[in-house]
Amino acid sequence: MNESNLFHPGENRILQIGFVVNPIAGMGGTVGLKGTDGLVEEAVSRGAVPRAPRRAEEAVRLLAGLPIRFLTCGGAMGEESLARAGITGYEIVSNPPGGKTGPDDTVEACRRFARRGVDLILFCGGDGTARDIFSVVGDTIPILGIPAGVKMYSSVFAITPEAAATIIREGLEQGGRFHVRDAEVVDVDEEAYRRGELATSLFGVARSPYRPGLSQMAKQVYEDSDEERSKAEIARFIREVIEGTPDILYILGPGGTTAAVARELGVSKTLLGFDAVKAGALVAPDLDEQGICSLLARNPRARLVVSIIGAQGAILGRGTQQVTPRVIRAIGKENIIVIATPHKLLQTPHLFVDTGDSTLDGELGDSIQVVSGYRVARRVRIKRNLPA
Repeated sequence: MNESNLFHPGENRILQIGFVVNPIAGMGGTVGLKGTDGLVEEAVSRGAVPRAPRRAEEAVRLLAGLPIRFLTCGGAMGEESLARAGITGYEIVSNPPGGKTGPDDTVEACRRFARRGVDLILFCGGDGTARDIFSVVGDTIPILGIPAGVKMYSSVFAITPEAAATIIREGLEQGGRFHVRDAEVVDVDEEAYRRGELATSLFGVARSPYRPGLSQMAKQVYEDSDEERSKAEIARFIREVIEGTPDILYILGPGGTTAAVARELGVSKTLLGFDAVKAGALVAPDLDEQGICSLLARNPRARLVVSIIGAQGAILGRGTQQVTPRVIRAIGKENIIVIATPHKLLQTPHLFVDTGDSTLDGELGDSIQVVSGYRVARRVRIKRNLPA
C-alpha cells in the first residue's frame, strides 16, 4: 500500500471538498435487481425509493462546523443533502438539466471540481459512480466514497457514512494530514451480476484517504482445494441444522459458501440473491424485500444464513440490501447465522455491518459467532465506527 500525506493546509487553510451524490445509487437492491444501471424505472415500479441522498446527509451532518468549503451540484446531486444536514456556505458549481440525472452529470461535476482545484472529492454512490469520477480525475485528486450502491467492490469507500465523516474529521484534527493509499476502482459487469455471475475487472487505481478499520478493502475471491473442502464441511453442518429444524424457515444469502449449503441440500441457489428453504426443500428463489416479508408473515420462526465478503468483512450491507432493517428485526438478531471459511476469516481484518440503520447496527453487538467448519465456530469482533 502506498501512503503519503494528502496535504497540509496550514493554520488558516480551509479544506475544499467537491461533493457529489448519485441519487439513484442502490435503488435496485431492496427490490432484488442487484443493481440500478439502466433499470431505474423498473426499480421505481417495484417500489424502490432513493437511499443515497439520505446516506450522504448522514455523513455530511457530522462535518458541520468544521473548516470545510463544499462545492457541489444542484438538487438531489448534493445541494439537498447539504441543506438538510445544516451545512451552510456551500457553492453550487453544476446544475443537472431537467429532473433526471446520469453518469454525464457526475462527469461534468468532477470536471468543474478539478478546474476549481478541490482538495478531495467526496461522493455518495456505488462502483459505477466511483468509475465515473475516476474517468475524470484519475489519481490527481483523492476520492472518498460514502457507500450507497448495491455492490461496492472498490476500495475507495469508507465502510459506512459515519466512517467517511470520521476519516475526514480526524484528518482535520491532525492539522490537515490525511493518510492516503492506492485504492482499486473496480468495474462490475451488472448484466452478468444479475445473471448470477460475478465478473469484475480493475478500472484504475485512485488515491483515497485511508483509516484502518474505517476504509473498505477490495473484495477477494478464494478458490483452492482447501477452501472448497472448508465450504463442504460448513455446508454439511448447516444442512444438518436445517433438516433438524423442519419447522423453521431459512433464508440463504448470496455467495459461494451459502451456495455450497444449497448444493448439500440438493436445491438450486441464486448465487447473488436470497433464497428460502424449509425442511431441506426450496420454498422460493431470488427474493426481494417484499418477498421475504411475505414469507416471514407466514413463517414467524425464521433464520438468516449469510456469509462475509472476503477481505472487506461485510456481513450485511454489501449486496444484501434485500435484507432491510425491517427484515432483520422480523427475523431477530439472535437468528442470524454467519458462515465463513477459516482462510477467509484469516484474510479479513475485521467484520462490519452497514444496514442503513445505525441503531440496528449497534444492536447487533460487538462480536458474532461465525461457523467456520463442521460443528466449529469462533467468535469474531464486529468493528465499530470511532466517534465522529
